Amino acid sequence: MASKELTVEEKLRALYDLQLIDSRIDEIKNVRGELPLEVEDLEDEVAGMNTRMEKLNSDLEVIQDDIKAKKNAIEVSKELMKKYTAQQDNVRNNREYNALSKEVEFQELEIQLAEKHIKEYTVQIAHKKEIIEQTKERLTARQDHLKHKQSELNEILSETEKEEQALLKESGKFEKQIEERLVKAYKRIRTNVKNGLAVVAVERGASGGSFFTIPPQVQMEIAGRKKIITDEHSGRILVDPELAGEEVEKMDKVFAKLK
Repeated sequence: MASKELTVEEKLRALYDLQLIDSRIDEIKNVRGELPLEVEDLEDEVAGMNTRMEKLNSDLEVIQDDIKAKKNAIEVSKELMKKYTAQQDNVRNNREYNALSKEVEFQELEIQLAEKHIKEYTVQIAHKKEIIEQTKERLTARQDHLKHKQSELNEILSETEKEEQALLKESGKFEKQIEERLVKAYKRIRTNVKNGLAVVAVERGASGGSFFTIPPQVQMEIAGRKKIITDEHSGRILVDPELAGEEVEKMDKVFAKLK
């Protein structure tokens, strides 16, 4: 609550000042636009692509290990073939000879199967490397785009962050000057109207931004500043042009100091 009871005119001036401050904050946010979200999305995309690269490289290592294992298996089979062939020279009967021949044949099949797998793995490696290269190119492009957007955002933030923080403090100060009931009404209207304009001046016989004419009697009451009047069509709080002009001039000086 306010420390002292404000007159209706003082309340109107404070509300309009609060509107001017909040509109300036809105302008700063509009300058940033979708850039913070765009940067966040790019960061997530780059993180996802890095995870994909790690997975692809991990898969590649597994395939390469499989090839090594198959090559080792081939060497083992070759040694066994030599052993079984040598043993055939010392057999006692045909049954032993045939048994060793089957072992040799089995190892030959094992070698053929291993070589077939190695060919398949080699094709897989070539395919994985192609995907890794494509992913790397896309990742580099997205990283460059992210750096550009981060730089763009940082530049805007460095230009506006100090002013925005100062304006937020000013907004808080003005809110404390106004009774809670009015602040709540102001915020409610702000969320429900276009451009967040809850307090507007009468322009050419209509509320700012509206085409609905305000009756002359109501315009006189607004100019009298004896009660808070809202536009029957938009719900906005209305102030007279003279008051609005005085407050704009006053707040422009405040804004200049905050930059």
